Order: sequence, then structure tokens, then C-alpha cells
Amino acid sequence: MSAEIVSATQNSEQESESKTLAPLSGIQKAATFMLALPEAHLQKIFSELDEMEIMELSQAMANLGKVKADNVESLFLEFVEKSGSSASLVGTLYSTENLLGKIFSSDKVSSIMEEIRGPAGKTMWDKLNNVDEKALASFLRSEHPQTIAVVLSKIKPEHAAKVFALFPDELSLEIMNRTIKMESVGREVLNNIEKTLKSEFIANFAKQDKKDPHERLAEVFNFFDRPTESKFMEALEKHNEAAAERIRSLMFTFADLIKLDATGIQTLMRIADKSKLALALKGANDEIKELFFANMSERAAKLLKEDMESLGMVKLRDVDEAQMILVTQTKDLVDKGDIEIMQGGDDSEQLIG
Repeated sequence: MSAEIVSATQNSEQESESKTLAPLSGIQKAATFMLALPEAHLQKIFSELDEMEIMELSQAMANLGKVKADNVESLFLEFVEKSGSSASLVGTLYSTENLLGKIFSSDKVSSIMEEIRGPAGKTMWDKLNNVDEKALASFLRSEHPQTIAVVLSKIKPEHAAKVFALFPDELSLEIMNRTIKMESVGREVLNNIEKTLKSEFIANFAKQDKKDPHERLAEVFNFFDRPTESKFMEALEKHNEAAAERIRSLMFTFADLIKLDATGIQTLMRIADKSKLALALKGANDEIKELFFANMSERAAKLLKEDMESLGMVKLRDVDEAQMILVTQTKDLVDKGDIEIMQGGDDSEQLIG
């Protein structure tokens, strides 16, 4: 990073008592400076940075958010005349991509933005530690066992253990044997592996991992208790009825267990705690109750009904908690491929995980 920017940000940190941007880190202050500069000066500054610095600075710019005009002027007093900034700044993915597009080629900008949108981490191995183990295992299965051994030896042991658990036993043992016999890996080999991971996996992962924000909120709503869910859903409906309906359609609730087939219900009951099942069904509608009773023996159904009756009056909060446990167990079974939940009719193959 150019000496001028570094000097300015360091001085700002030292004078934090007299400035109003003390909570911002040095890289965030540098990002603010870049956003405040006229575009004509940016190319020269970027040319002084190496690729990692550009990546870190772009990441900070994309995540900066809003910085008030008086804070900008306070932090970069010596650059006020150059920046000419009298308005607040907003750093977003869009503004950062637009800014980079005026300086670098489209391929370069795409590469930088894919890194920003992808898993967090400075190095390739840091990024892999933040990738879901199922996605990583799925990608590595098609690689040579020696390559897999190198990759798993470079990431955190706890993450590697999760990936190992998803491989067939035969493949896992072969990888372990290759790891034991593996000597030091040359820089050139590591560079080639990193390049492959970056171009074939991380870039695609970043593109595929753009989950609909409605889906993210639906997952959050799934874990609210009933009063909290109702409170927020009603408030959301007043401000954005369409968004509320979209979130409600994406939520997976206890009532959605009706979409399980006989095999799915039986699989769920095998792992469900019997006391939790009785409590969950205590507050269920008749359709859900009959679904469970119909998929167990007459004697087992009789015992379950007796357990439910013996509970007497129960708190709604306790019923909600028991039902959420069963919902979570159902999702886990779906993720493992043990059961399927169909949506949209018999000919639909969309799964809810």
C-alpha cells in the first residue's frame, strides 16, 4: 500500500481521541479514503498495491457501509481539497465493483469480486476452512487421492475430520496412507493445487452461494418460538407484505411433517426421543397425529396416546421446543439423504433441507 495512505491511516489511529472514526480499523479507514478520492487518482494508487492488498482493500470497501461526511473530513483532513467530499459515502459490493471496473479489466474485476463474495479468508487454505464440509468433500471426491491428501493436510484438523467422515471408508484409508507417506510438498505443487482450487472450486462456490435473503430469514424464523415468530411476522407484513409471504412459504415447520411419506415418518420415529415425541404431538393438529399413529403398531400407538394423556396440561413453550427438536432432526435426515420431503405434488422432486 502506498506510503501516503499508510501514513494517513496510522496518523488517524494515533489521533483517535480527537477524531470520530476511532471504531474503524486501519484498512477500513483506507477504504474510506479510496471511496472519497476522485476516480482520476485511483488508478495510480492501485498500481502501487500488490494483489493481496487490492483484495483486502476491496473487501473492506465492499463491507464499509455508510460513513458520514463529517467523519470523512475529520479522518482525512489533509486530503479534503483532493477529495472534495461534502457528502456521505456508502461502500457496497455494487459500488466497489463499479469502481474497480473503471480501473481494471472485466476479468480482473470478476476475479476480485468472486474472492470477496466467496468464503472469508486471506489464503486459499483459510477460505477452505470456511467452506461447508459437504461442498468440499463433494468437490474433492473427483480429485486424485494424493491431491486430496495434500489439501486435507493444509486445512484445520477439525475441518479435515468432518471431510474425512463424508468419504467412503476405502477412500479415507487411502488418503490417510498417502498422508503418512507424504514428504514435504514443493511450492510449485502447492501453487498448482491452489490455482485449481481457486479457478474450479472457490469461484464456482462463490457463484452458487448467493442464497436468497428470504431463505436466510426463513431459516431464522424456523427457530423462533411461536409468540416471537408471530410478533415479527405481523410487523414484517405491515412493512412488506410480499416479503412476509415469501418468507412464510419458505419456512419449514412442524406442520410440514405431513409431507413425509411412511418411510420418512418411521425413520424419524426411530431416532426421536419418545418423551419429546409425545410432547410435540400433544400440541399437533389431528392430521399430524394420525400420520404418526398410522405408521406405528397398534400397541405402540396406544402407548404413545397414553403418554400424551399423562402429560396433562403443558406449556405452549415446551410444546414448541419439542416440535422444533423434531423439525431439526427431520432436516438432518434430509441433509444426510435418509429421507425426502416432497413439495408441490407427487411429480415434484424439489427437496426441503
